[in-house]
Order: sequence, then C-alpha cells, then structure tokens
Amino acid sequence: MRVETLAIVGVGLLGGSIALAARRRRAAARVVGVDASRAALDHALGRALVDAVAGLPEAAAAADFVVVCTPVDCIASQILAAAPACNPGCLLTDVGSTKAEIVRAVEGCLPPGVAYVGSHPLAGSEKHGPEHADAALFERRQVIVTPTPRTDPTSLDRVSSFWEALGATVRVMDPEEHDRALALTSHLPHLVASALAAVLPPELAPLTATGFRDTTRLAASSPALWSAILQANRAAVLEALARYGERLADFRAALEANDRAALEALLARGKQVKDSLADR
Repeated sequence: MRVETLAIVGVGLLGGSIALAARRRRAAARVVGVDASRAALDHALGRALVDAVAGLPEAAAAADFVVVCTPVDCIASQILAAAPACNPGCLLTDVGSTKAEIVRAVEGCLPPGVAYVGSHPLAGSEKHGPEHADAALFERRQVIVTPTPRTDPTSLDRVSSFWEALGATVRVMDPEEHDRALALTSHLPHLVASALAAVLPPELAPLTATGFRDTTRLAASSPALWSAILQANRAAVLEALARYGERLADFRAALEANDRAALEALLARGKQVKDSLADR
C-alpha cells in the first residue's frame, strides 16, 4: 500500500520512526508532521523525517492517512479534532498502547467516509524524541490492530497493509483482549521496573551492575506518558498486579519456610518461560 499524503501527529520516537520508515520504504509520497513542540518539528524537518509541518486541521485536510502518535490520554481527542477536516476516504489510526478506551471514545463519532482503526506497534524504547527515530524500528516487529464488529473490512486491510509496508507483521485482536494482554506483557513490566528502581537507597547506587541496570531499564521512561497508560488500563493492570503479587508471595513463603526445593522450582518456572521467548 502507498499513501499519497501521510500525516503524523506527534513526531517523537514512534511518530518520527513511522515518518522515516514510510519515506525510505516509499510507503508514502509525502509526509506532514504535526506537533505541539516547535523544537520537535524543527528537528523533524532538519533530519528530513517529514516534508512539511502544519497544524492538525490543515494536516488532516491534506492527508489520506493519519497516524496519531501522542500520549494515550490525548489520542481520542486529537482523532475527533482531526476527523471533521478529513476528506472522505481518509483513514485514521494511532500507536497507543491501550485501545479499548480510545475505541469507545472514537467509534461512531466520525464523519461519513472517514474511518478509524486502532493500532499498537510492539516497538519502541525508554527513549523519546525525533532524534531517536529509526527507520528500522518496525522491521520484523509485531503491530496489533484492533478492529471491532463495526470496522469496515477495507479499512482493516488498509491499516494492516500500511504497517506491513513498514516491515512489520500484523496481528488482529479485540480492543479489550489487547488491553488485558498488554497489561501483563508491557504495562506490568514498566511498573515493576519503576518500583524496583525506587527501592534502591542512593548510597547503594555504586554497587549496581548489569542485573539491576538491565532489570530497571524501563524505569527511565517518561513518567507522564506511563502514568496515563497505567490509568487508561487500570482494571487490567490491577489484575496483572494481583497475579504478580501471588508469585511474589510464593517466593516469600518459600524463603520463610527455608524451602530450597520450592525456591528452585519457582526459579525454574521463570527460566522456562524466559527461555521460551528466545524462540519467538
């Protein structure tokens, strides 16, 4: 699929990477950037991530494909603000790591001929900003697309083809199912990394090595971004925390009982799951 004019709302790490990948892979003839930060827009222009910059209505009016790459608590309002300016046939998607709340806010509220299909690329890092944009960010990575029974099949095909053109593979999931799954695979790890980092006394910082630093890498992510994600997926994250708490309680019980066999069994289970990820 080739987009004539692609509008990227939010030219940070993900938005900038989409723009760069679309240009290099010739998935878009023209890319227009939208961002509240003038510095981000200047960087995107200077690095040739985008061909032009504009305000949200102007970019939406010129585009036939719009990707919203802003924090999850802003995405729905920006889609609804852009949609009235869109021409019939325009397709909107996003990169938010929560989906159900956004879909509920947007579905059924768009003008005739303008469609929205939710997306979530399983790519990124704790870094942010267009200076970290990478054209290869989506290569061989998975993008979850979240249609509903009301989604037009043609729109689903178009958004899937767009991500595939950037080198990704596409998996289709229900928005609620997506949020329950990502609570465990993405949101809980960020929360755990942050909690672990926060219990470190400053005087012990010189004693941290690879294990602590690798395990807490995600704690370097934007607090504003991740507080919005955790709040948007509150119920599913609470369920994930409960499951994690049960496993921690198992470790506590084994230690209190001085039960080496139980500890080894718990550690072996974790190793088995981790080792299985290497094959994926």
